[in-house]
Amino acid sequence: MTGRPIMDAGPGINFFSIHKERLLFATLGALSIPETVREEIQRKSKHDHRFSAASGVLAKAPESLLNILSDDVTDELAGAVERICRIPFHQRLLESKDLGETMVVAHAAIAAETGENVIVLIDDGGGRRLAASEARRLDRMRHAGKQVGTISLIGTVTVLERAAGGAHLPDRAALRTLYQRLRGLDDGVPPLASTNLMDLSCWSRQK
Repeated sequence: MTGRPIMDAGPGINFFSIHKERLLFATLGALSIPETVREEIQRKSKHDHRFSAASGVLAKAPESLLNILSDDVTDELAGAVERICRIPFHQRLLESKDLGETMVVAHAAIAAETGENVIVLIDDGGGRRLAASEARRLDRMRHAGKQVGTISLIGTVTVLERAAGGAHLPDRAALRTLYQRLRGLDDGVPPLASTNLMDLSCWSRQK
């Protein structure tokens, strides 16, 4: 069973800020974000003009496309956060830095333990390491005979790779333009030259 991909604030605010939410939903389908991620997008949208459009997109997105995961404390959520961070849940809530990433991974881990195959959309290196660690833990559980799902990692580059050649990115020029806009918002997005996006097979079919 595959659940909705769970998205971190970074990709969300980047795509929403330049009104490319349709590309995001068309490529990945309906998404989920934790409440903490919603609050982070709203906060950044308010305090940085580059991201000012993001909160409006967030507010208008229907639940059928963007589901908000509750961060209210439960035994499962507290246990996941404490395992991931190695500090008590309520203590982790006091530190806002990287909290959204922690909640993304915690929600993904909880869903995967029920048997779901969960995709996590996250660009930040620290968050990706947390998710990869949980994915390995689930692998060990599965090898021990437990019926659990998986966590798979994707990032902004993955989204663009899947969208390439389609209606939202019909050619290399469109991709290059969008990529430059994303890089202008987030230097965590790698340089275009370091990716394979300009050499995808879909472009050769257009010749």
